[in-house]
Order: sequence, then structure tokens, then C-alpha cells
Amino acid sequence: MCGIPSGNLLRQRAASGPYDFGMRRTLPTTPSPGLPIDTTLLKPGLRLAVGLSGGADSVGLLRALKERSVELGLVLHAAHLHHGLRGAEADGDLEFARGLAAELGLPFHEARVDTAAEARASGESGKATESIEEAARRLRYGWFRQLLASGEVEAVATAHTRDDQAETVLAKFLRGAWTEGLSGIHPAVEFPEGRILRPLLGATRAQVEAYLKGLGQGWREDSSNRHLTFTRNRIRHELLPLLEGWNPRLREHLAQMAALARDEEAWWEGEVARIAPQLLLPGRPVRGGGRAAGDGLALDVTRLAVLPLALQRRLLRYAAEHLSVAVDFPSTEALRLLALTGRAGQRLELAEGLRAERTPRELRMEVLPVAAGGTTEEATPEYIVAIPGEVVAPVFGLRLRIDVDSSAALEADDESQVGGRSQGGVPPGAKAHVDSVASAARLKSCPDTRQSISAARFDREATLRNWRAGDRVRLRYSSGPRKVKEVLERLRVTGSCRRVWPVLELDGHIVWMRGVELEPAPGIRIVATSLEEAGAESFQTGVSVDG
Repeated sequence: MCGIPSGNLLRQRAASGPYDFGMRRTLPTTPSPGLPIDTTLLKPGLRLAVGLSGGADSVGLLRALKERSVELGLVLHAAHLHHGLRGAEADGDLEFARGLAAELGLPFHEARVDTAAEARASGESGKATESIEEAARRLRYGWFRQLLASGEVEAVATAHTRDDQAETVLAKFLRGAWTEGLSGIHPAVEFPEGRILRPLLGATRAQVEAYLKGLGQGWREDSSNRHLTFTRNRIRHELLPLLEGWNPRLREHLAQMAALARDEEAWWEGEVARIAPQLLLPGRPVRGGGRAAGDGLALDVTRLAVLPLALQRRLLRYAAEHLSVAVDFPSTEALRLLALTGRAGQRLELAEGLRAERTPRELRMEVLPVAAGGTTEEATPEYIVAIPGEVVAPVFGLRLRIDVDSSAALEADDESQVGGRSQGGVPPGAKAHVDSVASAARLKSCPDTRQSISAARFDREATLRNWRAGDRVRLRYSSGPRKVKEVLERLRVTGSCRRVWPVLELDGHIVWMRGVELEPAPGIRIVATSLEEAGAESFQTGVSVDG
């Protein structure tokens, strides 16, 4: 029977360390017919590592696969990760796993991690704080993926049983999971490095222990599995037994629910992937049609409104997931209501820096950096432009060039000699005209402009930056300076376009602003061109900001 250890050897192992109680010893009984294993996950010639903790489930899986390895054509390995917890007891687990692999003649892989330190480091780095359980799972699967990447094995099998499935589904239900959460533990998980397989999901823990007793095979007991400080242990030892008083077949039904949810999710995943490209739009719209590349995405609210409610929610969550944000039910409903009933310019700030904004035709979504205090940081870069020189500013979607206008500089020198400049060093003017293709009175996107202005001195650098509260500009033909905020309000620029609106600062004055014509200052000529429409001619209309 595949290298069954003798009673003497079991006794020798049990006495090998101070944690003798950690290993469950059994005497051979009537041979078990074997464990129900999902062999559809296995293929002949598969190099498979079994995650061997030393507990009953992992030992049972290893013994069952070893028993059928010739029949199934498997090349078995054993793998054990020491989590750095439970001191000498964990050391005993490692020794037990190493010894069992040697008895069965299997290659053995082992590694050590410091789970507690990893969990602490996660909180200190500003990420969401991990529990010990969460950190242990992350490290364990990270090591499995390293093992797969090494090429020594093609897949790793873990010994999750139907009891684990029931506990997982119930735990996720209590946390408020979506349907995919109720799908519980999947039989197979695909990673770029290889697959994680769960061939024992059809077996119960009682079946595993009966199988091992039939073999006379011992196993290790993890003392932390009895600690009720862990959520899973409270579900296992308190909640599930209580609920089974109402329905003795509860574990079976929870496992069936997981299978149903998994199949439903597989269908929905394909359906959403088919429909999403029809509604999800990358970047921002640009003048003249098309969209500019950029962070974030948008949904067509007209098309979204006619879809079934279930599909609306799926698409909104799909969009958030593409921005690496997981939204809960209240957040999804808030997004849906903003899309269907919101007004243009309305915004919604959600967890993880997710911002949604309603425009006349779209619901735009983007993720902003999150500061340590939990607030979003709108850090827009600034660009230094030499004179003469050129800069490409992807965040503004434009290319800006400053040329020296020597003839204008000479005229400026003449004017300065006769006191032609106004107080504050900014030339006077009257009215300004908006740069637009169609009707700049209602800007529905972020327009790009091409303008020529001048300044007498050009041995300096200018700064292309985002506008700030308190910024003022002097519009051409205007009687005095205006706040940039007021100019944007007149242009009806709202939402994300208003949040990121470029201006060019020189010697403490704003000498260029997207979308309007400023009073010229002699000496330089500025040409700003959309990155999407590089080389295209700009247009001017007679629309006045003053109204």
C-alpha cells in the first residue's frame, strides 16, 4: 500500500519532539475504498506538486494521488511552506512532511516565510492592513507561483474539501459577497505560471480521516485550528454546527450553491465581455470626434439606461475593476443612480480614490492617488518650457511650442521707452474671443487651441501648469483682469475638464490659457496643438466670454 509506515516508525516519529500531541496516530483498520478525487483536472504526464501542510486533508490527498499515480500517469512532488508561526510545532510539521515525502519516494520542496512580519509591513506601507490569515494565504500562493515558475512542476494541488467549501461560502455570505463570492473555492485557478488544482473538493473531512485511518497513516494537528479568535474557526466550530441543527445537509447545500454560482458567473463573464466594448469608452472625447488617450474610462449613459438592471450593475463593476477598484453594493448603486438620474457636472467620490463624474452623455470614472489621510490627491505635473522651446504635455493632451518673435520684441522696446505698458506690466485690452470649432458657448469637451501671443523678454523659462484658485488672466479686449474660475464658468467648462485646465505662466503672469485669447504681450509666439490633432489648423469664432 504505497509505503505504509510501520507502527514502530509512527511511534518513533511521535516521540521525536516536544510537540508529540501534534501528530494524530492511527492503527490500521479495514482498508478504505479510497477518496473521491476529481480526475478530470489531471492529465497523464502532469508534474504535480501537492501542498503538504501535514494536516489530515493534505496527507490524505498526497496518499490518494500516490496510490493512483501510475494509473493516472502523474509525476508527484510534495511542497511545504513553513509560515514562521507556532514555533516548534511548525518545525515539527516541516519534519513530518519531509519524512512522509521521503517514505513515498517523492521530491520535496520547502521554504520559510515570516508571516507576522509581512502582515505588519503591509499595514506600515499604507496598504490595507492584512490579518495573519490573509498574509499567510498571500505568501503561500506566492510561493506556489514561484515553484510553478521554476519549471520543476506544472501544477500545484491543494487539499480543500467540501467542508472547506461550505465554510468559505458561508464566510463570504456573512461578509456580503456578490454572486462570484458565493462561488467559493474553484476547482482550478489559472495563473500565468501554471495552475492551482483542488481535486479533493468532492470529499468531506470525515471521509479523509476515515481513509487515513484505514491506511494506518498519521497526520499533524494544527493547534491554531482550535483558536476561536480566527473567523474561520468560529464558523467551523460554532456557526456551522448550530445551523446544521436546522438543516443537517447544510454543508452539501452550500457546496451545491457554490457550483451554481460558479456556472452562473462563467456565463455572465462572457456576456459582460461581449457587451462592455459597446458602452465603455477610453479616455476623453476631443473636438471634432474621437477620443484622447488618458487615464480613466466612460460609459455611454443612454445605452446603459436601456439595459436590464442586473446588466447595468455588472457593467459598472466591470468598469471599476478595469481601474483596479472593487466596489461594493452601495457604491455600485450610487454609480448607477448618478449615471441614470444625475445632472451634468455632478461628481461622486468613492473608496480607493475612485471618482465618477456625470457629463451630458457619459459617466466618466477615474482613480485619483489616495493620500495617507484617505483623501485624494490631484497631483497634476508641471512642465518647464525653455524660450524658445517645445514641450509635450500628455496630462493636458497637447504639444506647446514657444517661438521668439523678434519684430514684436523691437516694437515692445519702443513702447516701453514711451511708457506704453499699463500698471502691473500687463497690456490693456477690451474683449476676448473663445477658440472653438462649433459653438464654444457650450463646451462639451476639453478644447485645444492654437494662439499667438508675444512678450518682450525671452531669456527665461515658462511653466505650463494646471490652473489654481486665485489665478487671474487679462482677456484680449477686456477692461481688466478676470479670475480663471470665472472664465471657465462663462465657458461652461465643468467636471473633469475644469479640474485639469492648462495655463502658461511667465514672470508671474499667465500669458496663455486653453480656450481663450489673452491680451498679447510682445516678444514670443505660442502655438498649442492637441496631441490627437497635431498639425491641424485651429479656428476662431466671435463668441465673447463677456456675453
